[in-house]
Amino acid sequence: MNRLCSLVCLLYVSWIAVSCANGNSRSGDSTLSVTDDMTTILQYGANSTELFDKLYTDCGEIADFRLESSKASGNVRIYTGVSTGDVEGIVKVKEVETRPVLDNLFIFRTYYINCSEETLTVKGWSSDEFVYEAEAVYGFLPYSSEEREDWIHPIVPGFVNEKQMWMNDSDYGGGIPMAYLWGKDRDGVAIGLCEKVLRQAYFTVSSEDGKSASAAVTHEYQEPITFAPGDTLTLWSTYVSTNKGDFFNALRSFTAMMESEGFEFAPTSPEAYEPVWCAWGYERTFTPEEVLQTLPKVKELGFKWVDVDDGYQAEEGDWYTRKGFPGGDAAMRMLADSIHSYGLKAKIWYAPLCANPNSQLLKDTPEAMLVTKDGTPEFISYWHGWYLSPLNEYTSKITRATIDMFIRDWNFDGLKLDGHHTNCCMPDYNPASKLSDPNESVERMPEFYKLIYDQARSVKEDAVVQFCPCGCAINFYHLPYFNQAVASDPTSSYQVRLKAKAYRAMNNDLAYYADHVELTDGGLDFESQFGVGGVPGSKFTWPKPNPNVEGDGYLLTPEKEALLKKWISLYNEKMISTGEYLNLYDIAFDFPEGHVIEKDGKMYYAFYADSWSGPVEIRGLEKGKWQLTEYTREDGRTFIVDASNAYLDIDFDGSLLLEAEPIK
Repeated sequence: MNRLCSLVCLLYVSWIAVSCANGNSRSGDSTLSVTDDMTTILQYGANSTELFDKLYTDCGEIADFRLESSKASGNVRIYTGVSTGDVEGIVKVKEVETRPVLDNLFIFRTYYINCSEETLTVKGWSSDEFVYEAEAVYGFLPYSSEEREDWIHPIVPGFVNEKQMWMNDSDYGGGIPMAYLWGKDRDGVAIGLCEKVLRQAYFTVSSEDGKSASAAVTHEYQEPITFAPGDTLTLWSTYVSTNKGDFFNALRSFTAMMESEGFEFAPTSPEAYEPVWCAWGYERTFTPEEVLQTLPKVKELGFKWVDVDDGYQAEEGDWYTRKGFPGGDAAMRMLADSIHSYGLKAKIWYAPLCANPNSQLLKDTPEAMLVTKDGTPEFISYWHGWYLSPLNEYTSKITRATIDMFIRDWNFDGLKLDGHHTNCCMPDYNPASKLSDPNESVERMPEFYKLIYDQARSVKEDAVVQFCPCGCAINFYHLPYFNQAVASDPTSSYQVRLKAKAYRAMNNDLAYYADHVELTDGGLDFESQFGVGGVPGSKFTWPKPNPNVEGDGYLLTPEKEALLKKWISLYNEKMISTGEYLNLYDIAFDFPEGHVIEKDGKMYYAFYADSWSGPVEIRGLEKGKWQLTEYTREDGRTFIVDASNAYLDIDFDGSLLLEAEPIK
């Protein structure tokens, strides 16, 4: 049997070797080649990067190969080699694909064939490992954990980041399956997965000296794989791309690749761009009366949406009203109708896939629960609840009925899907879920959000579905099933701006709600919401503060009211959130931090710094003279610049927002 396997493998290698010339693949300005030892060389401009693959077995790493052949087939080049290290007879096949619609991007499909006479145990693999060198390096690492980190990091001495796409904590996981490293004045390199579902991959990035960083896509098998003679081991598809500037182009390139795989976004919803007042200022003990008494002020200030938040429900999982909620379920219909009577729209908060252990749902339908490998439920720390299985037929039935109650019976116009647990889950071993593989609960989780989105839109075709995975880097595969993104409990104004740029890179037409302004630095940083094209929001209380909150209890003070009047009015007038974000400034290396949105022939610039005194370059202006106005200030300055030398020598503290209009 072993001799037969070896003969078959030998014939395979001989057949593929008919075309032995080692050719290159080219995409845009980048070239990719494979050396005689099967090292992948990525050439971009004057720079080059080596990429390495490794197979981890019980006999050690298998990383050394001798290239036997290179064969082209359309846009795909196939490289085949044989291992030369301690473990001989392992054939490696690496397919490199380019696509006309994707510049500077290469897709890899890698296979290993056991043509030896030994049975190996494979523990895992790493792919596309590379070292990036620059005077200063930043990394775009959009992964999730309870630390709720920024999505970009300066690569400093001793830096280590190892996050997986699945659960990094009990109820934090998911993200965008890529890593991007870039430096000042040097093109960056991105690696990641080219898979149609989320996979259990690790992205490891580390640096000893801060001048260089290594990155790789890795995977550890949950159970070691038996790799017998004649077996083929297929890795997940990966990719590498080169990009100019910060993460924006790299993320847009990744998205374009996924779109070429058939990935589609939800259609734009104009209603999702309207400013939001949220009742969360009153927190979980809110009453309908508190919301109702605030509505006149909400209307007066120019808000268009009212979000009824957490606190109405009996339990997480039991979404009818809690005991003691004034008016019960009928009050929720009355509340939505009252909101509508002010000409406002109503959205309701909902934490899907979560059920309190004491909920009636779990008492009546325990079959809906997600069951982990050890037979226990998966715990959701913040809600002190259990996960429901996203693909379970009981969960689906309950969820459809809940959405129907919210939208049809209670007459709400949209949903706020909330909770870090919504971003990912663990494999589901519940027999009632009828999964052929427990990992399907993670890989097919987006189907659950499709159910919610389709159900809501089937009742009200203009329903807004907001997805708020609190503090998580968005699970990329959920993007087709909501039409309003959110800053998602930002820990700083910087995160508001950073996440805005990331969402605009993935889908410029997706409305980005900047969350409550109270979450920004100082609680009143409207400039950070507005300047990046965010939809503004607030959770102010009126006419009384929330007595359970320290400080002013989110009370609408005269100062705050004046600011809200100004910014909501300005937002409704300009609606720059519906414009096109232009990637003209590097968020890591350009100072001050800059963002630009183009709308209706005008350019809107937003610059941020604690304090700035010096030149600011105004990039992206078409030929001719332009008038720049500090349009957010009554005493705003006006400047005239020529596009050929568009610099301002200027002082500002905090922010500088400019409207640029061509002079005819």
